[in-house]
Amino acid sequence: MSTLQRVWASIRGSGPVTNSSSNDPRKYLRNFLLHFRPAEVPERSIGFALTAYLGVASTVLLVMLILSGLMLKFVYEPSATHAYASIVYIGSEVPFGQLLRNLHRWSGYALLVTAFLHLLRVFYTGAFHGPRQFNWIIGLALMALVLLSNFTGYLLPWDQISYWAVTISTSLLDYVPGIGTPLKELILGGPEPGPATLLNFYALHTAILPLSLVFLVLFHFWRIRMAHGIVVRRAPDERLTSPLPMVRTVPHLVTREAAAALLVVAAMLALSMTLDAPLAEQANPGMSPNPTKAPWFFMGIQEILMHLHPLFAALVIPACLLAFLLCLPYLRHDAPATGVWFGSKRGRRTVLAAAIAGCLLTAGGVLLSEAVLSADTASPPTVLRNGLIPFLAIVAVVAGFYAMIKKALDASKSEAVQALFTFLTAAFLTLTLIGTWFRGAGMQLVWPG
Repeated sequence: MSTLQRVWASIRGSGPVTNSSSNDPRKYLRNFLLHFRPAEVPERSIGFALTAYLGVASTVLLVMLILSGLMLKFVYEPSATHAYASIVYIGSEVPFGQLLRNLHRWSGYALLVTAFLHLLRVFYTGAFHGPRQFNWIIGLALMALVLLSNFTGYLLPWDQISYWAVTISTSLLDYVPGIGTPLKELILGGPEPGPATLLNFYALHTAILPLSLVFLVLFHFWRIRMAHGIVVRRAPDERLTSPLPMVRTVPHLVTREAAAALLVVAAMLALSMTLDAPLAEQANPGMSPNPTKAPWFFMGIQEILMHLHPLFAALVIPACLLAFLLCLPYLRHDAPATGVWFGSKRGRRTVLAAAIAGCLLTAGGVLLSEAVLSADTASPPTVLRNGLIPFLAIVAVVAGFYAMIKKALDASKSEAVQALFTFLTAAFLTLTLIGTWFRGAGMQLVWPG
């Protein structure tokens, strides 16, 4: 089967599944909105060790965000002259208003974390292989929507931090050839953030993005059923016997998911009662703070921008990473170990080595780049010197790491790809941490304190 045929087969799916133990022969496809759970599930698939209930946590957080956001809409005013005052009013005059705002802010950040961890769980348990390839693509789309939801909501308080964070982030679009600047002006409603930007972000944040998220989440659940449920946990080199021991969804699975949901709600309420969502002074377009940073979830890209030409930092590298993620489920893997954490014992070792190498090499690369940039402040950045040459050096390091993992650790192709994914993930997380915690005034490297 060709690659295009495999892509189409993953999108089409294998068709709905009838519960073998039920006397009702109807297929759940007739009303998939009411059939997100089968009557029975494999006993091995309901434990914490396989999923950590990250999907449940993400779903609960999304519901909390929608409900808290609907309540905030009754008071918030999406105008440049009244937005900041309405946020202050929510925190000081509305009963439980500050708690509600805290819950909305921290739930949004928590959803970013749980969705990201869920994506990692799917990858490291091999749950992106057939027949679940297209669900991986849906997961990437959901992750993008969660990022956009946090980004559009970031501006709504209309304080200094949010205003200039959005200014920095959207300025990256200027480096996208051809469509970058027109796209930025379309999003902002002008050449720079202003009243039209607030209205655009408010409409996206409260209508378009939530509806898109709900639709894709439901579609995601349906695709899980189409793929015969989630993967079944097994040990390395274990062959599953058929039929697997099954348990009733009610009460075995439902009670576990309900307990996980209550735990998430309790944790978010405890955090919201303890820590207030930040609010700086009102936005002042004429005075930027020092340092001026993007939102923390985009700090990895801003950190790359500190070292590479904007064309490569804002377009080439993100495009390469996105292409890699989209192609992952359609690569030809050798005997994918679905349901096994990290694929094998050797896979665990390669993942650990890749994580350490990604962190150390990235931190060392940042220090080396800082030394080179500080030694050569007279020459302006160029596409060749600050873009193509460093980019080719990064590609050489990544390719060399992939080859070394295969040779030195005798890794299979699947294990080497897994190690490469880990290396890139660790590198990006390291850049995010450096940009968030180790950049001070003038975006100079500092020790946090």
